[in-house]
Amino acid sequence: MNTEKTKIHFTDIYLINSTNPITVNIIGAGGTGSKVLTALMEMNHSLVELGHAGVSVRLWDDDIVTSANLGRQRFAECEVALYKSVALINRANRFMGTNWKAETVKFEKDDLGRLPKSAEATLYISCVDSVKSRFAIADILNLQNNRKHHRDAPKYWLDFGNSQHTGQVILSTIGEIKQPHSEKYETVASLPFVTEEFGELLKQSEQEDDTPSCSLAEALEKQELFINSALAQMGCSLLWSLFRYGMTENRGFFLNLKDFRSQPIPVA
Repeated sequence: MNTEKTKIHFTDIYLINSTNPITVNIIGAGGTGSKVLTALMEMNHSLVELGHAGVSVRLWDDDIVTSANLGRQRFAECEVALYKSVALINRANRFMGTNWKAETVKFEKDDLGRLPKSAEATLYISCVDSVKSRFAIADILNLQNNRKHHRDAPKYWLDFGNSQHTGQVILSTIGEIKQPHSEKYETVASLPFVTEEFGELLKQSEQEDDTPSCSLAEALEKQELFINSALAQMGCSLLWSLFRYGMTENRGFFLNLKDFRSQPIPVA
């Protein structure tokens, strides 16, 4: 008889019982980030209807909308030449009546190695293109971990990444999350950063190409049309489970949209 307990991560209690909206930083407002924002709009409304305080989002991106972004990313022709973050946040606020914020700068430390006050949040969601950006975010979040004695201290990092047909979403804790005693489950307090667990693989697989696409056709040679939206929906479903059910058996997944395969990553 198998007596091994199922490994579970229980959500930090602050995310479930907060009297104030949970602060969220979304880093990147492109193909994935623009669709993650839409999912968070839906999630926020649903949480509020269920009696939760909801979420308060700040979207970081210093890029502007180009004609190549239309179609694959969530932008309209009238938004060309606007900052991506401003266009998306203005639309979200008009649609949902929220007061979310846009940042038109990169999410990074200043020359003195400090972060602006606005960079502090409980939940970080990264939707960035390069491995270098992920390591920079990991460095920042390690610094943010020093705020863990605050009530609204950083708790989680949800990272989205993809290539043309494949992608992954990885949930990490920022430090350890206090777990309740459980007779039924084996609780797991710490979930490693994507840069710690898959750092070498990320470095080996990276093919740096920061050249902007000049057309939608060129952009689709780099990323398939629906890979970003598929990752956004599945990744935000994982996030929804943390809020709605207060626990998760899985801390992410790998997705291959070309042959429609998804592989969950269990809590370990």
